[in-house]
Amino acid sequence: MHGGIANHVQVEFVSVDPEELEKDTSSAEAFKGVHGILVPGGFGNRGIEGKLKAIHYARTKKIPFFGICLGMQCAVIEFARNELALKDANSTEFDPKSEDPVISLLEEQMGLEQKGGTMRLGAYPCVIEEGTLAHKEYGDTKIRERHRHRFEFTLKYREQFEKAGLTFSGTSPDGQLIEIVEIKSHPWFLGCQFHPEFQTRPITPHPLFAGFVRAASKLSK
Repeated sequence: MHGGIANHVQVEFVSVDPEELEKDTSSAEAFKGVHGILVPGGFGNRGIEGKLKAIHYARTKKIPFFGICLGMQCAVIEFARNELALKDANSTEFDPKSEDPVISLLEEQMGLEQKGGTMRLGAYPCVIEEGTLAHKEYGDTKIRERHRHRFEFTLKYREQFEKAGLTFSGTSPDGQLIEIVEIKSHPWFLGCQFHPEFQTRPITPHPLFAGFVRAASKLSK
C-alpha cells in the first residue's frame, strides 16, 4: 500500500493460496493479470512447494518479484533447483536430510534444543554492493534493517550461485551473512532476509516496497 502512495498508483491485492498451487493449479491461470508477485515471511513447510512454483513463474516470465525473509529463502531454493540442477536443494527447516541445504541454521543456533528467544532479532547493519538493484533503490551502500529469523543462506554455495547469475547484493559487514539477493538479468527480482515492513510508513514508504510497486506499475501499462 505504501509503495502505491509513493508511485501515485492504486495497488490491487490478489491473494493466492500456495497450497492450491501445489495441486494441479496452473500458475498462468493463478497469476493471470498480475503485475508483481510478493512472497512474504513465515515459518514451517506449509505451502512451500506452491511458493516455489510462484517464484519460478515470476522469474521465468519476467514478472517483478519481491521475497521477504522466508520469501528470499524460497527464491534461493527455486534458483538452486532449476538453475543449478540441485534437485534436492532445500532448507534444513523443511528437510534436515537435504543433500544440498542451501538454507540452513545460523551457526549460533546449531545444537540448541530450546528455541524460545533465540532468533536473530532486531536491527543489524547491511552493506550494499554498488551498481545493483538494491543500491539503486536505497541510494546508499550502508543501511540498517530489522530481522526476525533463524535460518540463512549457506555460504559454501555462494560461488555456484554467482556463476549461474544470482547476485548477492547485500551482506552483513563481515560478509558472512547474506541479506539481499537479486537477478540482474530480470526487470525486478529481489529477495531480502530482513523485514522492510517494519520500517515503512505512508509518508515515508520503504524504498524496496516503492521500487517493487514501481516495477509492477510499469508492467501494467
